[in-house]
Amino acid sequence: MPEHTPASKVLDRVLVLEMVRVTEAAAIAASHLVGRGDEKAADAAAVEAMRKAFDELYMDGTVVIGEGERDEAPMLFIGEKVGGAPGKGPKIDIALDPLEGTTITAKAGPNALAVLAAAEEGCLLNAPDVYMDKIAVGPGYPPDVISLDKTPTQNVEAVAAAKGVAPADIIVCVLDRPRHADLIAELRGIGCGVVLIGDGDVAGVIATTDENTTIDIYMGSGGAPEGVLAAAALRCVGGQINGRLLFRNDDERARARKWGIDDLDRIYKLQDLAKGDCIFAATGVTDGSLLEGVKTFKGGKMTTESVVMRASSGTVRWIKGEHKA
Repeated sequence: MPEHTPASKVLDRVLVLEMVRVTEAAAIAASHLVGRGDEKAADAAAVEAMRKAFDELYMDGTVVIGEGERDEAPMLFIGEKVGGAPGKGPKIDIALDPLEGTTITAKAGPNALAVLAAAEEGCLLNAPDVYMDKIAVGPGYPPDVISLDKTPTQNVEAVAAAKGVAPADIIVCVLDRPRHADLIAELRGIGCGVVLIGDGDVAGVIATTDENTTIDIYMGSGGAPEGVLAAAALRCVGGQINGRLLFRNDDERARARKWGIDDLDRIYKLQDLAKGDCIFAATGVTDGSLLEGVKTFKGGKMTTESVVMRASSGTVRWIKGEHKA
């Protein structure tokens, strides 16, 4: 079960449900470009729709996980103020990915999402836009069953022992990237099933919490912002995650220090990435293991499927929306 935190007066129930409107707006905007082969256009549409939807909410929001820094506008940049009540409304930190899965949206693949997480000021790691090595499992395991200090084989063996099965019965989700060739070979070498996904590692991490997916562990490197988003979801439904920032050059190290990260080798656990009361919201853009995608019908009616979670209550709401043309 997820660890419950005291309900926040800042994150009231009205704001929890309003966050779904933000992800719905981004998903609908991106859906018009599914399969059109233009990643940038799909992402830009989702960004603009999400920004406009935020402006309708009574809050004083700050983007702490976004799509780059100020010089990369018009993306929702780190440090950007969002919300319709600057200086007046509750101070909220926002982590977001208006279109998680730009490539799969352009190619009409599965598991594209519009995603955001919200928490009280200072409760989400202000992670730079670099890579992060990650490992995650769902709820029900002993504390620290996984660790980035262990090898992939050792992690599989630990989870298998806790689950009461053989290592060969464990299924691991990994992003299908050339950089993961050695990881995939090691996992298959001990008999694991490996589910390869083309994109969307937030959905990959969340899949470990749903026994219907049969996925036990998520492993591999992906975006650090997505690691924080996934951690916010795990705060709500339970599970464990480890993350360690990966740097390709001195510029990325300098960017991390700019955002207050001094220990560049630190292993971040769940509470380091997302603490306190958190909201996680996502709307499907394309059909996937977590959510159905946006559907358009005769006459222009559209349907959406979303999920919104809250850490303090452990509540998970699945929301079907109908939107008129």
